[in-house]
Amino acid sequence: MPLYILMSKLTDDGWKTVKERPGRIREVNRELQALGVKVLSQYATLGEYDFVNIVEAQDNKTIAKVSIELGSRGTIQITSMPAIAIDEFIASIKK
Repeated sequence: MPLYILMSKLTDDGWKTVKERPGRIREVNRELQALGVKVLSQYATLGEYDFVNIVEAQDNKTIAKVSIELGSRGTIQITSMPAIAIDEFIASIKK
């Protein structure tokens, strides 16, 4: 299944939610699953982005739907990138 990297920034409302209810992060992961996305790993980060997630999804449309669904709430901004495993990338170059 295709891999994607989701880099997200919390808005002021998002920070308030996380501070008041840190467990909300896991609730969102369950919502992602309901939308057809499997969270493989998740990291809180320092710097430009607040969270980085490595996920699997059926296709770009699924990821677009997730970005719209979560972004429309006003608590998070998401940058999505498709990811190619290194072995697959190298094999595609050799062809």
